[in-house]
Amino acid sequence: MTTPNRPIPRRHRPRGLEILHEDRDLFVVNKEAGLLTMATRKDEAFTAENVLNDYVRKGCARSNKHVWLVHRLDRETSGVLLVAKSEEAQQHLKDHWKSTEKYYLAAVRGHLKAKSGIFSSYLAENEDQFVYSVADPAKGKFSQTAYTVIKETPTLSLVKIKLMTGRKNQIRVQFAEHGHPVVGDPKYGARDAFRERLCLHAKSIAFGHPHSGKRLFFDTPIPEVFSRLAGGLDEPLWLKTHVQTD
Repeated sequence: MTTPNRPIPRRHRPRGLEILHEDRDLFVVNKEAGLLTMATRKDEAFTAENVLNDYVRKGCARSNKHVWLVHRLDRETSGVLLVAKSEEAQQHLKDHWKSTEKYYLAAVRGHLKAKSGIFSSYLAENEDQFVYSVADPAKGKFSQTAYTVIKETPTLSLVKIKLMTGRKNQIRVQFAEHGHPVVGDPKYGARDAFRERLCLHAKSIAFGHPHSGKRLFFDTPIPEVFSRLAGGLDEPLWLKTHVQTD
């Protein structure tokens, strides 16, 4: 059984993220752009993982309570993140990850010739942590990204994405390799003049609860930057845009 959410006093609200849901088994949070999911170096203390560890410890330095990450978002990607409160809950969610539905909103450069489709490729990573597609299936991980264009401006497209696999940098790499890098991406969109943030947002997630089995759905608001770049983008337009996966 899930427990009803109660308002969190301002002084106890974790920095860099908003708790959308908390129960005995898990957190669902809305992560801000710029916050690491987990540390990649020992000196990186400000991460979603550490913020939630501090939150469950209630300021007690001697507490051994901690959280278990179920998946990750890139530092500059905002949006919904699922975090377990126990190793058992984490493993259950990972074991059933294929049934989890994840939708993203992206602003990408230019106009896609096909207004909807699926990008499929095998992704590999080099020593510099740069992800790229390879022709040999034995040298990469199969990756699929389904998309539909929501709206276009003279220079960019707003895209609704269903993530069919969850590889590192998958959306950023596949759109860039098709000539449409994500706006504000300095890694895969070389010389992009937009410096405000990476315009990629994990908007919603649906999954089976690890204890009750009940199907849960969580959605996040459209960040203001997307509406500004598109000259207006609202929830009804998002909802009526469908992404085909077959």
